[in-house]
Parts: sequence; C-alpha cells; structure tokens
Amino acid sequence: MPEVVSKTLYDEIEALIPIFQSREPELDKLGSFPFENVNALVDLGYTKLILPEAYGGVNLSAYELVKYQTLIAKGDGATAISIGWHMGTLLGLRNNTAWPQQTYDFLLQKVAQGALINLVMSERGSGSPTRGGTMQTTATKVEGGYVLNGHKAFATLSPMLDYFISGVNLDGEDSFFLIPRHTDGVSILPVWDSVALRGSASHDIVLNDVFVPDHFLVQQADIANSVIRSPGGLLHIPACYLGIAEAARDYALHFATTYTPKSLGKPIIETVPTQQKIGEIELLLKQSRYILHGVAKEFDDGTVQLADLLAAKTTVVNHAITITDLAMRICGAQSLGAKSPLHRYYLHVRAGLHNPPTDDEILTLLAKATY
Repeated sequence: MPEVVSKTLYDEIEALIPIFQSREPELDKLGSFPFENVNALVDLGYTKLILPEAYGGVNLSAYELVKYQTLIAKGDGATAISIGWHMGTLLGLRNNTAWPQQTYDFLLQKVAQGALINLVMSERGSGSPTRGGTMQTTATKVEGGYVLNGHKAFATLSPMLDYFISGVNLDGEDSFFLIPRHTDGVSILPVWDSVALRGSASHDIVLNDVFVPDHFLVQQADIANSVIRSPGGLLHIPACYLGIAEAARDYALHFATTYTPKSLGKPIIETVPTQQKIGEIELLLKQSRYILHGVAKEFDDGTVQLADLLAAKTTVVNHAITITDLAMRICGAQSLGAKSPLHRYYLHVRAGLHNPPTDDEILTLLAKATY
C-alpha cells in the first residue's frame, strides 16, 4: 500500500475522531450501536482495504491495520472492536486455501461491495472454542446442502452483519459454515447488556432450520487451531484497547493543563505527583506501541512467533487498564462525573481481559513454550 494512500486514509480517519467521540456517550445505552460510525468507515472504503488486490483491496498490512484500529478506538471503542472483528476475520482468511474456491470468491466479492462479516463461534454454557469447547450448534445433511440449528453468543457487529462464519457440529466433527445473516431462520436475540463496550451490540444469534448450500460448508478442522482463527487476525483486539487508553491519556492531559485549584494557584500539571503519573502513562504507551507494532511487522514478514502475538495481547490490554486508572487518578473525583468519559473508558478497557485468548491461557502457553 503506497505511503501516500496510507497517509491520506490516516488523515481521513483522524478527522473522524472528534465526531466519534461526540457520539460515544450515547453508546452507553442498552440497544445502542454506532451505525453512523461504521457507515462512515464503509464509505471511506476502509472495510475492503484488507482484501487482496485481486478482490479490490490493497492487501492492507497488519502493521497498518493496528495503527488504524488504534486511531478508530481513540474515537470510539465500540466502533473499533466491531469493525476490528470484520478486519481481523479477513486478515485470518487472507492466505486461506482450505475453502471451496467459489465460496471464497463469493464472500470476498461481497466484501468488496461493502458487506460486513465476523466469526460467530461462542455458545453459552459450552465454553470458549479456544479452550476446546465443543460446538452444540448442529448441521444435518439434506439434498443440496445442510440445515443448521443452534444458538450462538457474543456476535459483535450483529446489527450490521451481512455474513458470518460459524462453528457447527457436523456428524461429531466441528466444522465451519458461511451463513448469510438474512437467511430465513436466522434471528438476532438482543441480550447484550454488558456495561463495557455496550455499543458493540454483541448479541446472540439463533439458527432455526437455516438452510445453506453444500459449498457453504467451508472447512472441517480443529476449530481452536484453525487458520480461520489465525492469531494474527486477533491483533485488532489490543489495538482497540490501546486506542481507548490513548483517549484517556488525552483527556487527563487536558484536565491537568487546564485545572488550577485555588489552593494551588497553578495548573496541576506543574506538580510532581501529576507529572509522575503522566510519565508512567507515557512509558506504558511507548511499551505498548513498541510491542504491538513490532509483532504486527513480524506477522507481515512471516517471522512472528505465536508466543510474541500472545504477549502483545496481554501486555497491551493490561497496560491499557493501568493507563486508564492513572488518568482517573490525575482527574480525581471528577473522573467519575457523568460528563467525563473516563469511567466508561475504564470499563471498556477491562473488556479486553475477556477477549480471546485470556491472560491465564496466554501465561500457560508462554510457560509451556519454555520447555
């Protein structure tokens, strides 16, 4: 992707930050979703840049992707995590050779026309697929295709999904199916009530006798280790929380430079305790960017190690939590005010602890990598 194009897109997304931030408080309501924000990114052509050039994209690098996703999250975390799953799914599919060619071509052509996609894997009560959870959703072979029945959870981007890739139990084997969102029998169950990233609308999807043609069975594999769940496709997750942390830093910095208590007679940024907290924030931000950007570049070069991808995720998410906490400490009790976004930012960054893979999984894998 030529640097001039990248710079232009960066400027265009940066111009959206204050607009996204102005809409962010409304996304704290139940049933909310950033329709206008997502449409703005689709209109920019952002959602198709991740496609290979043969399909109308520019083969967007993982390095550029995490930079853009961080920028979007600085404007609004719900928008970033939602569109990030679309982008990450496509990144995971980029070098996929397991799918039927006609289905692969079909989906990527739809994305080039503006379609949005996501992975919808989790099921309530069965555990995470990354931990070996077996799919309870079933597929039954019928003439010309399959009939799917089941109940999926945490379908981020659900109000605007056009297609989703889902894990299904087919004759005792976990398999992947491509499912058009607007197929008969597919319904959204609006149960998402999380206080963090509420605007992501990560509702449940119910499949009731949903028919899909034969070629929409796209892959039969170990779901936990499938190329569809490529760890590189999860790089958008830490990028999201880094962007939210940057927004928290900016808010705290503005507060510190403009708040002058009468008892002090000068802005609090001139005090050593405040400077120490700001210094801690800057150090954590630099560490986060360095590991995230470095791992993304290694992913692009084909030299990345799984342990480094996992380390980037847990490092950035936990740094984001600390950064946001420090920002709240700088602003004091005012950080809990209804007009301050900091209390929402703090809830949002904690959601990263529960995005896959979780810290305990990562630490166990890092430990096992040493012997």
